[in-house]
Amino acid sequence: QVQLVESGGGLVQAGGSLRLSCAASERAFSSYTMGWFRQAPGKERKFVAAISWGGGRTYYRDSVKGRFSISRDNAKNTVYLQMNSLKPEDTAVYYCAARGIGPVTTARGGYDYWGQGTQVTVSS
Repeated sequence: QVQLVESGGGLVQAGGSLRLSCAASERAFSSYTMGWFRQAPGKERKFVAAISWGGGRTYYRDSVKGRFSISRDNAKNTVYLQMNSLKPEDTAVYYCAARGIGPVTTARGGYDYWGQGTQVTVSS
């Protein structure tokens, strides 16, 4: 069982930046595709970004392209989400997810393990 722990959320003004981190307990972390999803109040959880096991391929939802960047450090079993130029519509709980087998996917159902989430609030 993989345990994922997110950190780095908080309250920031529009235009500001935050860096989310997700630490994994599993030594096989380097073989997992990792993703970030977010869920705003009353809405479904949506894909934000994903990164392949080696870090060579990254994917983003259109609304965050050019502002967010996903990266990983396999030596530290950690994946990051750098968020710049934040907007109020980025406000949500952000979840880290791990996919054990298969290619990179943006589908929520394609991920096997989830963290508990970290709140990001962007004020206008």
